[in-house]
Amino acid sequence: MIMEDGKDVSNLEDIRDLNDIKRLVDIFYDKIRGDSLLAPIFNGIIQDRWPSHLNTMYTFWQTVLLGDHTYFGSPFVPHAKLPIDHIHFQTWLKLFNETVDELFAGTIATEAKWRADKMAVMFETKIKHYQNNEFRNLL
Repeated sequence: MIMEDGKDVSNLEDIRDLNDIKRLVDIFYDKIRGDSLLAPIFNGIIQDRWPSHLNTMYTFWQTVLLGDHTYFGSPFVPHAKLPIDHIHFQTWLKLFNETVDELFAGTIATEAKWRADKMAVMFETKIKHYQNNEFRNLL
């Protein structure tokens, strides 16, 4: 099957299991760590805790996309005070969508991009509110 952008996705399969989630997360975060805008923020916050962060991301996306409830937490709280704005979210979403499109095609892959978009909009809105208001009872 050829997509509108001319890309042949006939050899791509959908996201099916935890191994697919790990592949998506690992490749995506490799891109993050190589991005001139996002790498300093992520590396500065995460430092040497990348294995732990990646494990958290595996369980988060496994829960969101596969319905296997392995993530327990509040995903917004660790992001609330980050020094980020619209361009950071645009870049994050672009890299995420590129990664999904390079690796997968199907219903769950489409769902992953939709969920990432909604999450980026929500996080950006809440962070902006948090940054611009003295009343900070968002957490």
